[in-house]
Amino acid sequence: MTTRARTTPWNPQQPSPMPSHRYRSVFERVDVPLADPAQPARTWPDQRLTAAPLWVPVDLRDGNQALAEPMDTERKTKMFDLFLRMGYKEIEVAYPSSSQTDFDFVRSLAARQQKGALPEDVTISVFTPAKPELIERTFASVEGLPNVLVHLYTATAPAWRDLVLRGSRGEVRALIEDAAELVAKLAEQRPGARHSSAARRMRFEFSPEVFNLTEPDYVIEVCDRVTEIWDACADRPVVHNLPATVEVATPNVYADQIEYMSRHLARREHVILSVHPHNDRGTGVACAELAVLAGAQRVEGCLFGNGERTGNVDLVTLGLNCTRRAWTRWSTSPTSTRSKPWSRSATASPVHVRHPYSGDLVYTAFSGTHQDAISKAWRITPPRPRSSECRRASAVDVPYLPIDPADVGRS
Repeated sequence: MTTRARTTPWNPQQPSPMPSHRYRSVFERVDVPLADPAQPARTWPDQRLTAAPLWVPVDLRDGNQALAEPMDTERKTKMFDLFLRMGYKEIEVAYPSSSQTDFDFVRSLAARQQKGALPEDVTISVFTPAKPELIERTFASVEGLPNVLVHLYTATAPAWRDLVLRGSRGEVRALIEDAAELVAKLAEQRPGARHSSAARRMRFEFSPEVFNLTEPDYVIEVCDRVTEIWDACADRPVVHNLPATVEVATPNVYADQIEYMSRHLARREHVILSVHPHNDRGTGVACAELAVLAGAQRVEGCLFGNGERTGNVDLVTLGLNCTRRAWTRWSTSPTSTRSKPWSRSATASPVHVRHPYSGDLVYTAFSGTHQDAISKAWRITPPRPRSSECRRASAVDVPYLPIDPADVGRS
């Protein structure tokens, strides 16, 4: 249903002067199959979030690209160590072929690995475009690292194919196939590759960049071919990451696209379906949560929503939304920006005072009626329990406060 601007007695608003005729609807660019009455009904609206996806911070690559002053090895190391303390188990650390700094940082991690200073259960992800010389440079950077995920990407949307890559659907698919085959070949040539345990073998990820503006049948075609080349199996599942590279539609549209992919991808049981929402419309968190309802198992994002333009989806907000339901498998202790202003020193980007959960003023009420309600409720709220056994007897239900500030190191 299309909502048209109109004037009613109770709503005298007039249309915006924005020249909206210059922008096509997403439905004109990409047919969303689940919106077709002939397709099986969407199921994501009836789902509930009951388990955490795999959280993957991409601050050291995607977020770093958005900084006026990119991080050096010292600052990158500081942020990487923070991720380890927070409990992240898969971390995208660099775009090694983009700069000597990024390459050197990955090599510094390999040196730490040789000293036994990296946890055995942490996977290092590195990012590469589908160009042979850059893929080879990326492989050179991870030599000596056992748990590696090589993240290959190519833009697939029509405007990118026509204006940037200047190739047809078939030509772009051939480019992706050649790159995927090179990745597989170089992985097999790594020392000890054939004898490594399944848990320590190199794994692969593919991102059809601008997925949300790419024809669904083309994404399926390309991803299924990559799955075949990389021979996805139970021991080595393939990650297909579906970015909302430029957010242009309401979150329900993205959820429909994700559910369609989840239904139709080949070898689905051996595919980890991942999402990488951006925040151009300010709904990145909603896109990520609805995508998980629709079948996504993995979410890439940045702490406090760092990233180009309006940023990537905010892993702090997502994680704490989930923590409130006690299933996130994620440490919340570093989110107290009042006591740990790490974000300013690592990225030089301040945290807004109204940022969900983490801003300096989000647990402060200035309205007298709000202060009165909070004060009355705290007087009868049981003390903070020391163990989950007392959880039911100490439930927090305070007006205007979604969580107890003490649970995230605040007062």
